[in-house]
Amino acid sequence: MLKKWKRLDLGAPAAPCGCGLSHPHAHPEILSRAGVRRRDLLGAAAALGIGLAIGGDAWAEQKRAPGRIIDVHHHYTSPALLAMMLGRRTHQGFNEAWTVQKSLDAMDAAGVATAVVSTSDPGIFFGDYDQAKALARDCNEFQARMVSDYKGRFGMFVTLPLPDIDSTLAEIAYGLDTLKAQGVGMMTSYGNAYLGDPAFTPVMEELNRRRATVFVHPLQPSCCTNVVPNVPDVVVEYGTETSRTIASLLMNHTTLRYPNIRFIFSHGGGDVPYLTFRFSRMVSGDSALMKAEPGGAVALIQKLYFDTAQAWNAYSLPSLTALMPPERIVFGSDFPAASPRDTANGLRAFGLSATVLAKIEWQNAQAILPNLAG
Repeated sequence: MLKKWKRLDLGAPAAPCGCGLSHPHAHPEILSRAGVRRRDLLGAAAALGIGLAIGGDAWAEQKRAPGRIIDVHHHYTSPALLAMMLGRRTHQGFNEAWTVQKSLDAMDAAGVATAVVSTSDPGIFFGDYDQAKALARDCNEFQARMVSDYKGRFGMFVTLPLPDIDSTLAEIAYGLDTLKAQGVGMMTSYGNAYLGDPAFTPVMEELNRRRATVFVHPLQPSCCTNVVPNVPDVVVEYGTETSRTIASLLMNHTTLRYPNIRFIFSHGGGDVPYLTFRFSRMVSGDSALMKAEPGGAVALIQKLYFDTAQAWNAYSLPSLTALMPPERIVFGSDFPAASPRDTANGLRAFGLSATVLAKIEWQNAQAILPNLAG
């Protein structure tokens, strides 16, 4: 049974939430900036002649199997997360304006049966171990209540209080054993430590023992924040951040030592599909790695899973599908920052066969996400 709901007080004012869950909680009042940002982005794209989305009236009649898609990259915002975002001035308009109903509406419009929710950037650790531990538990109980209140519509990835190893091991046990989550969620890095760092060995050992699925999301890297004026980190650094942590996992032999962990990487694997040749040269210089995996970097990468979030377009999909086998690509939308419907329509517009599309939309996810209802 879930613990009684307790709001984590991070100093934000309280107001009714309206998120749609059945539990009582307090919620800071907000003003959504998401609509303005989307209009600005689409306007700029139109001026450059770039089509960012395929959704809309032209695809209103697009047929899809209702209730089949599993979205593995779908975010939520609990009251405590929102208080943190507002208190730290993260300016995440899409996430700040999130409600359960908005998720359900977007899922229904795209034919998404189930969304497996996860904590988005900037994560939950900001130097205070006790606060991260409390916030992780609050997030996980909030997600579990979503799963309980909306049977079959949601799954969850456990939020972890890394880099606190002991608390993380405890939260893995609580999330997977008590809350029956489908896997765990990680950020690409914690401070300057990427996921292949030896500091995370106890966590990787436990996840390997459990044959766990791990969803990995990028965030603003400690090394390279606000590098170029007027260029948000999300534009360049997020893809590079994902590539850094994949390189860390490969070159520290993490994926070799812990083959039972099923890693899902966001946004089509970041820059990795485009950097495959460079990754191959990097791996070829590691004799121990090449002895263990003669197929080199490509074979190692193809054992991972990449999602389609913001990689469903005609510019990214050719590289993604050239590198990854159909069995290793999973549907991800990045809601509320991006549209599940645009993702579904983009995949269908690319001309994938019905067999491959079914693998990406739901079969691959279903195979690696235990206890997923619906």
